Amino acid sequence: MATATLQAQIENGPTGFSGIDGTPEWAAEVKRLAREQDATILAHNYQLPEIQDIADHVGDSLALSRIAAEATEGTIVFCGVHFMAETAKILSPTKTVLIPDARAGCSLADSITADELRAWKADNPGAMVVSYVNTTAEVKALTGICCTSSNAVEVVASIDPDVPVLFLPDQFLGAHVKRLTKRENMQIWAGECHVHAGINGDELTEQARTHPDADLFVHPECGCATSALYLAGEGHYPADRVKILSTGGMIDAARDTNARQVLVATEIGMLHQLRKAAPDVDFQAVNDRASCKYMKMITPAALLRCLIEGKDEVHVDPETAALASKSVQRMIEIGTPGGGE
Repeated sequence: MATATLQAQIENGPTGFSGIDGTPEWAAEVKRLAREQDATILAHNYQLPEIQDIADHVGDSLALSRIAAEATEGTIVFCGVHFMAETAKILSPTKTVLIPDARAGCSLADSITADELRAWKADNPGAMVVSYVNTTAEVKALTGICCTSSNAVEVVASIDPDVPVLFLPDQFLGAHVKRLTKRENMQIWAGECHVHAGINGDELTEQARTHPDADLFVHPECGCATSALYLAGEGHYPADRVKILSTGGMIDAARDTNARQVLVATEIGMLHQLRKAAPDVDFQAVNDRASCKYMKMITPAALLRCLIEGKDEVHVDPETAALASKSVQRMIEIGTPGGGE
């Protein structure tokens, strides 16, 4: 199907870009346009299945950050939320970075502002700021070192034990890191991802009760992570089957599991990559309503529009980018990548 015909089907309505399905014709045109424009397409694990399948690389934030930093193509098309595309621009300031819909935000990134971080730092002089990569460029510029859920424990463990740590913005990931590092001089910002926070302990407990032979894969941003550890610690569920994992870690664990069924506590887009990694395993969501509306704004129509019109381009103030780059580069240097590359 010709580009003009496809473009004519795109309806820019109030809820996003629609009018096109992820057909083989769409996929062929996306690939053709990407080659023509020297573009590489990156997609996060929470994207729609058809977006994941068309991407050149699919992964978690850490894996995609590394790929963005090393990309040889002149254009990076980032199918994810806005802070991820910003991070790609920070790492590749001379490249064109596009996001198919600039309105794709993040409730977790919005839970702390640069002014709030400045005030927190002023109250805690000498502390090291560790920011989850799910933050704005302005927050990253005020950060000592960034992290993802793949390497948050390793990042905090790498800091001198006598140096206080300010960890932000996710309170559930922060609690997980503090629990594993046993670090007492660590303060945690009270932010959360609305999707992960909504996967609660009661749901996990009930699912575990009714699926006693399943493995449990739980993202550390989830509100149920503590409940998962409680179930294991109290002997209500075999400890070796309870795994607190980043999305990239889930891919690796899926390939290694001996379980016939796995209960997954994270955004439901993750199920697509898990099922591809281990097609003989029955992966089921702990909460099948855990869908991020921002991630799902990157539709087939939005991606096609992005490649045809060169929209939406992501810009980061050069001074901010230079400061943020230091904290992001430190993140990339610590820990192992994940994401099913």
